[in-house]
Amino acid sequence: MTSPKAATTPFTPAQLGTQILIGWSGSNPGTGRETAFLLTYSLGDGSDGPEAGERAMRAALERSGLRVGGETLDASDLPNLPVKLLVQAGQAVLTLPHFTAQCTVPPEWLDVARSEGKVHGMFATRPWPAAVPGQPVGEELLASFAGDPEIIGTSAHCLMPVRTLG
Repeated sequence: MTSPKAATTPFTPAQLGTQILIGWSGSNPGTGRETAFLLTYSLGDGSDGPEAGERAMRAALERSGLRVGGETLDASDLPNLPVKLLVQAGQAVLTLPHFTAQCTVPPEWLDVARSEGKVHGMFATRPWPAAVPGQPVGEELLASFAGDPEIIGTSAHCLMPVRTLG
């Protein structure tokens, strides 16, 4: 008896483009609790354009065990899930098999992440070229992207335990 295998879309890391990470904290609509959020997205500047980058991001996330458009996974329950978050010296460093990204996080984010022990990661497959490094991202712009039902539904979501070096 054979079992069906999931189709794997080939991609190159260059197709992913520039990977960006943004952290913020706020009330989680699902629980009402304060939550530290971490959004990962591409600028859409990959080698073969934004559409290929979107397909590459989806493939990278699925190969990492994340479910695009599915339920929120809890990495605490999945010790072999290769999604790791390190929080140290005001920085969040996210590591997946196909990319690593880091960002400086605000003090209130650190407080919530430490008190809750988990961070809600949102991994967008859709590029967001409007939010470039070095330019501030205001609450309204962030809410328009991260709160868009289309973006939420085409993203992978994972609760990641907060790990530190010490």
